[in-house]
Amino acid sequence: MTDSLSIHQARKLILLSQHLPTTRQEGSAVSATLSTIEHLGYIQIDTISAIQRAHHHTLWNRNPRYKISHLENLLEDKRIFEYWSHAAAYLPMRDYRYSLIRKKAFAQGDQDHWYERDPGLMRSVMKRIADEGPLMSKDFEEKKKFRGEWSYKPAKRALEYLFMQGELMIPRRENFQKVYDLTERVLPENIDTSTPDTKEYGRFLITRFLKANGLGKTSEISYLQRNTKTLVENTLFEMLSANELIRVDIKGDSYFALPDSLEVLNMPLVRNKVKILSPFDNLLIQRKRIQNFFDFDYMLECYTPAEKRQYGYFSLPVLWDGKLVARVDCKAERKSGMLNIQHLVLEPGLKKTEAFASALSKEIENFMRFNNCIDLKLHKTTPAAFKEVLENSYMSTKK
Repeated sequence: MTDSLSIHQARKLILLSQHLPTTRQEGSAVSATLSTIEHLGYIQIDTISAIQRAHHHTLWNRNPRYKISHLENLLEDKRIFEYWSHAAAYLPMRDYRYSLIRKKAFAQGDQDHWYERDPGLMRSVMKRIADEGPLMSKDFEEKKKFRGEWSYKPAKRALEYLFMQGELMIPRRENFQKVYDLTERVLPENIDTSTPDTKEYGRFLITRFLKANGLGKTSEISYLQRNTKTLVENTLFEMLSANELIRVDIKGDSYFALPDSLEVLNMPLVRNKVKILSPFDNLLIQRKRIQNFFDFDYMLECYTPAEKRQYGYFSLPVLWDGKLVARVDCKAERKSGMLNIQHLVLEPGLKKTEAFASALSKEIENFMRFNNCIDLKLHKTTPAAFKEVLENSYMSTKK
């Protein structure tokens, strides 16, 4: 039997599964952050700092009490670890054993690294860290004779290779630079280090994705998870036959969901709050999926030549009323405390512009505090007439 959902129900299921907008949370602020990471399965790390970095931004949008120090605290307490999901990410320590599949593939040469393997240099790097303790790539910059000639780039490559194949971990970062240490000195003593079998790994990929995203298909669940598409596809049908999954039809397209997922639709979706999302937010990572469900064609233009940009360098999708209704190009000038909204563009389907302006004004205030800004400069909107509407609405929130 196949359940059918409207596109509006599908959006609601996806947003509630993603914990957007924020739902009520119990416990301490840092435990809410851990709970978010465990529920979503990963938080992508990114280096762009036009505003607060993506990993902080994604967590803040789901935990209003979030502090930048939470990730440092959770790393120190060994509740999360840094590794690779579809990209560099923070992962729940409880899922550590599932990272061993990729690590062993690198170690055995079954998965190519983007750096060339240098076994001699890797042994030298391991020895230094074993003897000296945690080190950063800059600790290898000095050129000296040590089983060959050291130079920064080869040592950095060796560190990354050792990290990807699991011999090194990253217990912390200093000024956003990775600190590497031996895995046995970083892992908690009680962590399960048994490697999952293929069937168990397939089930993990499927259930983790569906819990965090509500519904999905083979291509979405295996997205950027190399060499997993066949495994995911076979496991999906095994779980479906065992009544561990259900089929859901949306606009004539078939998706899989966990049996109790549709109960989530009985929960209310907060529609009056705006969320300014990171381009690397878990909701947005698969652009084709977002276009299919939200009719939102999104591309991050920071990698596009300036003269070809339509929306701006770092344009952020805006969620409101269960839809993606705008995009806003922001830059935080931290020294002056100024948040610049370079360009705010409304989606063509947005009609309730005054109600949206009111909700957006409130969230801009929150967003400014999150980015340590005290002043706002609105440069441009499309359509141009919305600039005055938003400025008036924002000023009314300041009274």
